[in-house]
Amino acid sequence: MIPVLKIFQKYQKQNKMVYKIALFNHKGGVSKTTTTFNLGWMLASKGKRVILVDTDPQCNLTGIALKEETEDDETRIENIYNTHSNIKTGLAAAFESQPRAIEAVDCIPIEGQEGLFLLPGHVGFAEYEVTLGIAQELSGSIQTLKNLPGAISDLLEKTANKFNADYILIDMSPSLGAINQNLLMTSDFFLVPTTADFFSVMAIDSLSRILPKWCNWARMASGNPILKEATYPFPEFTLKFLGTIVQNYRIIRGKETAAFQTWIEKIERRVVSQLVPILRDNNLLLPNNVYSNQDINRNFTLTKISNFNSLIALSQQHRTPVYALTPDQLNQKGKVLDNNQAKQEEFKKTFSDLADKIIALSSSYAVSA
Repeated sequence: MIPVLKIFQKYQKQNKMVYKIALFNHKGGVSKTTTTFNLGWMLASKGKRVILVDTDPQCNLTGIALKEETEDDETRIENIYNTHSNIKTGLAAAFESQPRAIEAVDCIPIEGQEGLFLLPGHVGFAEYEVTLGIAQELSGSIQTLKNLPGAISDLLEKTANKFNADYILIDMSPSLGAINQNLLMTSDFFLVPTTADFFSVMAIDSLSRILPKWCNWARMASGNPILKEATYPFPEFTLKFLGTIVQNYRIIRGKETAAFQTWIEKIERRVVSQLVPILRDNNLLLPNNVYSNQDINRNFTLTKISNFNSLIALSQQHRTPVYALTPDQLNQKGKVLDNNQAKQEEFKKTFSDLADKIIALSSSYAVSA
């Protein structure tokens, strides 16, 4: 119950619950970015105010949200970067020792969905990795670099307050570096997207080994008096696991192919046998009834999302989720149009159900305080 109270106390002073949800898997190619964009849009369509945060130096999420198709679009994006803050410039006050305090980022409204905003990424964000890593060693450098471990959390919370956000969805890079350690350990919840393949099984094993180390570090950091008294205090450690998402598998005649089904089952078994005990030992699980109330069973699979096929290219082209593409944007006829619109309805239901689970899991946990 103590972690629940910490979450409640953390946001009580602003009279609004703001949940930071990290989408993390250090294996690349598991559709973290696509999931972040589609889930964020769906949450916003349900009346939530959502900030999508691009922390991957590859800036794929920013590319989807602000995709350029013409020279005019390229000029528009250049102007955005010249006139708006981004994840790197927002943190420059701390990481580049500038004579000013961290301020909320002026996020960019995403066209087509009210209440959805983008905190843009920056290729140079990775430049802060080494310095943050030194600061997070909690050794002799801690006095000099004490403001860095809490800086990212401070930026996100100030930005959430400015935009009256309900959710912050963090699209993370596929790495085990200091930035990802910080992002994950200062989030409220995390999701683990996976694909139905051997390497996702390996990633679950690896995550099971790294999480205890990161959790031990986060507990020490949150209890360190130097970091607690810093200009940007390191927050309380309140991280909880929401579940996994299995995606990018093929459907034939309405069912997963045998090969994909085999890997889906292997991932779920590995989650149960390897990951869940680690989550339980490190107090990263919500109360059992919170999961069961959402029909989430012991393998913690929140949803399964099949391959988007041709819809993904159209989605990226029009900066619109696969389920929200209009007939004009699809620009198809006959059976092809009928089939894709049927797939859109499936994806819409899938992401709607996923968003409902996210809302219920986060809000039920807060209410239990």
